[in-house]
Amino acid sequence: MVLAKTWILDKVPDGVPSEDNFKLVNEELPTPNDGEFIVEAEWLSVDPYMRYMIRDMKIGAIVTGSQVARVIESKNAEYPVGTRLVGQLGWRSHTLLPLKKADGTTADDLFSNFAPLLPEIEGLPHSTALGVLGMPGNTAYFGFLEICKPRPGDVVVVNAAAGVVGSAVCQIAKMKGCKVIAFAGSADKVSWLRELGADVAANYKTDDVAQVIRDAAPNGVNCYFDNVGGEFSSKVIPLMASMGRVSLCGAISTYNDHTRHIGVSTMCSPLSEGTIIWKQLRVEGFIVTRWLPRWREGIKQMRDWIDEGKLKYRETVTEGFENQPKAFIGLFTGDNIGKAVVKV
Repeated sequence: MVLAKTWILDKVPDGVPSEDNFKLVNEELPTPNDGEFIVEAEWLSVDPYMRYMIRDMKIGAIVTGSQVARVIESKNAEYPVGTRLVGQLGWRSHTLLPLKKADGTTADDLFSNFAPLLPEIEGLPHSTALGVLGMPGNTAYFGFLEICKPRPGDVVVVNAAAGVVGSAVCQIAKMKGCKVIAFAGSADKVSWLRELGADVAANYKTDDVAQVIRDAAPNGVNCYFDNVGGEFSSKVIPLMASMGRVSLCGAISTYNDHTRHIGVSTMCSPLSEGTIIWKQLRVEGFIVTRWLPRWREGIKQMRDWIDEGKLKYRETVTEGFENQPKAFIGLFTGDNIGKAVVKV
């Protein structure tokens, strides 16, 4: 028997999560039957979207999330011991796979349960499969290039720019010949954005966001890659240039507000209809799985840019499975630069 440790939701957070919202429990896994195998987590991800997902989770459910794991027991020839996988296995130390759906079929893809680690990861820490060479990396790649369609000379504004997605967008924009105005929430993060080549890097907590943009982009903003939403967007949208493009990637400023929920929130949008119409702006939200058929394209290109020295990344590593909630909470208090991961 393998003893699995799991983090379950003990109570739904009210505002910013705290450690007492989660509970660590043990579970004994049975010996694998034919076709099954057991994996042990090596790296676990924490991402802002998890806070949104928690709103609809039942008390006692295992918290959602992705991980890199290694097969430690197997009765499945396709997944021998030592094979590494990446997938949505939740906040758990060990998992019996294949997981089964209610209809008895198995799920075997990146956004259902699991898939073999892509060969593009080799030579770099396997944690990058959860970051720059995983879902966040492709979020930056497709979400910026396909929606903003940057052109040389465009002015690009990026918020939460020191995170894994935002920092990648900043660097891709520079590769495409754009002027980048990047915002983050600390002096260290702003310093790193300058290292990445941002033309203007500012601290949204201490600087006047609108004034920074006016000074740096007197003719307006062509592309806005938004990870934050809310008040921040209310300052950027009026400063867009005619025919500007807005890629709505995330809205972390709203995730801890349970009144802001898909289908039930009271509309108080900063996206002024008049401004959008008058300036003929294109505003588009997206979920990265839209580009699942092209997944390898994004990962390969991101890896090539890393190898060529054009794309840099950072990770904030928390040691220990027992510190998973702490790492997650740190997303909402600005603790991480780049991708936040937990090393088990």
